[in-house]
Amino acid sequence: MKWMRWMAAGLCLAGSMQAQQSYDLVVYGATAGGVMTAIAGARHGLKTALLEPRDHVGGMATGGLSRTDTGVREVIGGLALEFYYRVGGRYEMRRYKNPVAWFYEPKVGEAVMREMLKEAGVTVLYRHRLKEKTGVAKQGAEVTEIETENGARFKGKVFADCSYEGDLMAQAKVSYTFGREGSAEYGESLAGVRDRTPYHQFLFDVPARDAAGKPLPEVVGELPAAPGTADKKIQAYNFRIITTNVAANREPWPKPANYDVKRYELLVRYLEAFVKNKGRSPVFHELTLIAQIPNGKADFNNNGPFSTDYIGKNYDYPEGSYAVRDRIWQEHVDYVQGFYYFLAHDARVPKDLQKEVNEWGLPRDEYADTAHWPNQLYVREARRMVGVYVARQKDLQTDLRKEDVIGMGSYNSDSHNIQRFVNAKGMAENEGDMQVAVKPYQIPFRILLPKKEEARNLLVPVCFSASHVAYSSLRMEPQYMILGHAAGVAASMAIQGGTAVQDVSVAELQKKLRSEAAVFDYARTQQQDAMERIHRKMQPKGVGRFNWEY
Repeated sequence: MKWMRWMAAGLCLAGSMQAQQSYDLVVYGATAGGVMTAIAGARHGLKTALLEPRDHVGGMATGGLSRTDTGVREVIGGLALEFYYRVGGRYEMRRYKNPVAWFYEPKVGEAVMREMLKEAGVTVLYRHRLKEKTGVAKQGAEVTEIETENGARFKGKVFADCSYEGDLMAQAKVSYTFGREGSAEYGESLAGVRDRTPYHQFLFDVPARDAAGKPLPEVVGELPAAPGTADKKIQAYNFRIITTNVAANREPWPKPANYDVKRYELLVRYLEAFVKNKGRSPVFHELTLIAQIPNGKADFNNNGPFSTDYIGKNYDYPEGSYAVRDRIWQEHVDYVQGFYYFLAHDARVPKDLQKEVNEWGLPRDEYADTAHWPNQLYVREARRMVGVYVARQKDLQTDLRKEDVIGMGSYNSDSHNIQRFVNAKGMAENEGDMQVAVKPYQIPFRILLPKKEEARNLLVPVCFSASHVAYSSLRMEPQYMILGHAAGVAASMAIQGGTAVQDVSVAELQKKLRSEAAVFDYARTQQQDAMERIHRKMQPKGVGRFNWEY
């Protein structure tokens, strides 16, 4: 499957307009954050365009991540909560006295987002990818125009870069970084190379070299740098696979065109070591996280030391050319498809595990235009702006309140593994995973803002200003929506007041957001404490097929 063929052949499809177009707000990237930025701006009276490089809206929120990473659900408000409420309406959740649906089918989530965009009057243009390297025009610190690959040009009063990659931001010469800061840069104990990686780790010895002494495929021979060291390596990407175990709706696991069984040799050794050490075969859930969503479907994610995360193969993505990113995208398709195909068909996989794997497959009623495979690569992190304020570890753990609060976050610091190497014993080891609890914290408006001397009319709700550690918590889809909501309102205020985005009245912005159901404070209730105790008491022993999250 060649995922980006349309990029070469479809640049002049219907909907691309060669003449210059003028808008109040131009939003680049129809991620969930981009959708909410556009809707908020349009609801506040702005003539708004939403430009999407591909064919769909919602990014990961409709591209496979259907088990929403909520953290504390009570801190999610505003347009984000409206979206989940509307999704709940599609499933008639009011019948259960819980009108919100956090877990949903992608086709339902995307239909709701399209409906919200249409109601708001947003002009949505697909297959409008920013012209590479020369797509942004500026006068001083003002972005004046952007151009897409099909020759369409868009003037705007305010622009918002809502892509996962931050290409508009980068071309606008806004300061940014990528990779991991060292622990000394912002005084973060979690920063840089990790000294211990307890989760998604090989819990018993698995030899990582072949007969000739060379590292196996998917392993590097180079040892990590000292703990706390900065690097330019990126947490692993994958695809979140939507699956079904309903036979009438199930397509078998596809065999990728570039299938290479040798790349799964380490997985073979891990399965053998698992049986030897545990005295049983792994269940499927121990190799891929299985989270049920409606109508006999599930969202599959990475789980364990060798799973769907393609560790160490995305380092060139943040700064890569479009051709480089297309190659990396396709390599992830081949790897993840090959992972499931291997488990479903290779004779070395334990038979009871293989039987369970083949009870699942791709649903025929999802992703019809991409052969039922998710249409979005999970770009967990790429560029990060260095703006007016850089969020960091203390903002998640100790300095929880902000004068310029625009919303809240609560998901734990969550970075996936960054490298897999041969350790001193000759065994496979992963490095980089970070799962550290946070307290519900307030998100400052300043992380959306470039430095004023760099860009006065640009907002960045996705590649926002944060360290790797802080970004690992803030990067959840509900928070992207919360930030997008604030960005759209702020854009309207900047235009209507004739000010730079950095100079909008924070107090007035907060007043507007509160009136639109934004959440700025959280207090845990006794009922929540009681529910948590009951949940722990009722949690089954051992590993189940599915997890349940309060």
